[in-house]
Amino acid sequence: MRRREPERRRRRERGRPRLPLRRSLLGRLLIVSVLVASCAVAATAWLAVQTTSGAIRQEQGQDLSSDAKIYNTLLGYAATHPRWEDVEDTARELARTSQRRIVLTTEDRRPLFDSAGASSVAPLPAQASAVVDPLSVDTVLVPDAMTAGSDRIDPRAVGPFLLPANERTELRGITEKQVACLNSVGVAADVVDGPSGRPRIEFVRGDTDRDLEFKCVAQNSGATLTEKKALDELNALADACLKRQGHKGATLNLDLSWDRGYGQITAAGKQPAAKQSAEKYPSEKYPAEKYPTEKKAAAAVERGDDRAIASCVGSARREQLTDHVAAPALLFIDGTGAVSVPGFDLSPANTARIVGVTALVLALTVGVSVIAGARLVRPLHALTGAAQRMRDGLDSAPVPVGPDNEIGRLAAAFNDMAVHRARLEEQRKVMVSDVAHELRTPLSNIRGWLEAAQDGLADPDPAFVSSLLEEAVQLQHIIDDLQDLGAADVGALRLHPEPVYAEELLGQVAAAYQGPAETAGVTLTVATPQPGPPGPTLYADPVRLRQAVSNLVSNAVRHTPSGGRVTLRSYRTGPGHGDAVALEVSDTGAGIPADDIPHVFDRFWRAEKSRNRSTGGSGLGLAIVLKLAEAQGGTVSVVSTEGKGSVFTLRLPAAPAEAPADATAAEAAAGPDGPDPINMTL
Repeated sequence: MRRREPERRRRRERGRPRLPLRRSLLGRLLIVSVLVASCAVAATAWLAVQTTSGAIRQEQGQDLSSDAKIYNTLLGYAATHPRWEDVEDTARELARTSQRRIVLTTEDRRPLFDSAGASSVAPLPAQASAVVDPLSVDTVLVPDAMTAGSDRIDPRAVGPFLLPANERTELRGITEKQVACLNSVGVAADVVDGPSGRPRIEFVRGDTDRDLEFKCVAQNSGATLTEKKALDELNALADACLKRQGHKGATLNLDLSWDRGYGQITAAGKQPAAKQSAEKYPSEKYPAEKYPTEKKAAAAVERGDDRAIASCVGSARREQLTDHVAAPALLFIDGTGAVSVPGFDLSPANTARIVGVTALVLALTVGVSVIAGARLVRPLHALTGAAQRMRDGLDSAPVPVGPDNEIGRLAAAFNDMAVHRARLEEQRKVMVSDVAHELRTPLSNIRGWLEAAQDGLADPDPAFVSSLLEEAVQLQHIIDDLQDLGAADVGALRLHPEPVYAEELLGQVAAAYQGPAETAGVTLTVATPQPGPPGPTLYADPVRLRQAVSNLVSNAVRHTPSGGRVTLRSYRTGPGHGDAVALEVSDTGAGIPADDIPHVFDRFWRAEKSRNRSTGGSGLGLAIVLKLAEAQGGTVSVVSTEGKGSVFTLRLPAAPAEAPADATAAEAAAGPDGPDPINMTL
């Protein structure tokens, strides 16, 4: 029969349907791992793309800034030098600092300079990076602020307007006096040299007092001889251009504005801010109220003249500066020697590489998840099988306990639970056997006497009825005790705690057991306290407390031989036991062996293993005492010496100092068992 049991167990386990993968722990772990891996791959790819794009943009911005610096430096050289012969030092320094290859050629691609050296055979690109021409500035590489205006001439190209040293010194002296005057009146200003060497005043703050400024700058230095000569030459070139186009000539000022009789116009075709007026045209020649059409026509003609003058002034400047600036040159800027720009070309090969790496990461994730998940769920499967065997009432071997982790601790807790369950099952079986035995004895006696009376072997006299009543009472006591234990186990004991005088309660119990103690030849006493204030008061249910003390006294009287003594006393415990009252029942009986003391409060336990009724009792009295004490927040303990006697101590919480004991409740607890003597010897 035993050989077939494992086979039946295996069949039952095979017959149970397995969980679908999507609902199992392994499936969920696998799904979570794949999702995490997918998110990680996507996040890594996004971060790589963003980082790479940012690096590319940053590198491109750095390259553009470097290109603009190279172009602007070479443009300044061309604006201040008539030829490119001496550009080698400047260009070589630019190539060194930028780590770029710089090549300058003429417009027909004859080499002027190559930072890679004459031995370089690297071909030049088909299109130049820029054209270095100070008379036609590339506004993409140089901001608009660096140009002179709409004519796109580099402001550093001054040509014949370049002042000699003596004129610079003279003009600087005048300008410094003006700046000193401004500083003396609280206007912050400084002297700045222009491209031609003419000093000018630069105000540190934008908001200045116009009156103070006019006072200090009233004496304006006029054009020097060099500037007059260059200006006359420029004026002649511009007039010649205007005459060829059929326009009148214009008188140019030093700032390249021109006079037309009603104000100054700059080379860009606008009036200076200081010369603008609401009446732009002479009202005496064309009054608006009389000649509105003529005035509009004149204004249109004059605007056309201004555009023609601006165009001719620009052409004249280029013609005048041609011999003073370098010829246009082609600039080639190559990345040779520079740090390569990080990038990633998403070609089919690179796309396949990304897909392959992603698939590899996911495959590794799935593989690792399967291995880890299998190891994770293996002990869970063992726990599930053990729990199912336990449910079927089969003996379950201990589950293997793995490492000290959550599952290992779960397995250890399951094994402890299985051991505890087995112990409880064994106790249940023993208890059922004990209950059956305890009930069998009185029932057997009652049945025997009744069968004897039925057969005519016993007369139903008073002694017969008394014997049957004694057995019925014993049976009722056992049933009541079992009922109390059952109620205590499920927490269904009904308690009505109130303040109780400990001495009064002990006296009531002693009075109730006066008769049984005298019959057994035992002296039952209540220790009399010293004269003084009333004894301790405890907080408990008086009925249940009397039941517990009665069980202790009844047990002590039964186990104390004739001539012995049972003593009851009460006292307040020391600080080590908290605010509590102790009720002590001591006897001079046979005592309890040391090995049996841990079991005295177990159900149906008796030191007398023969199970006879020489000492009476069902083995439930002390178990009930323990449950009643615990239900009221107390404890019970025993100290016993074999051959000398035992001391049972019941400790319960003390009543609050301000709550007096209810004497009527204590009297009600006494019941009909007898009087209420206090501190009496029986």
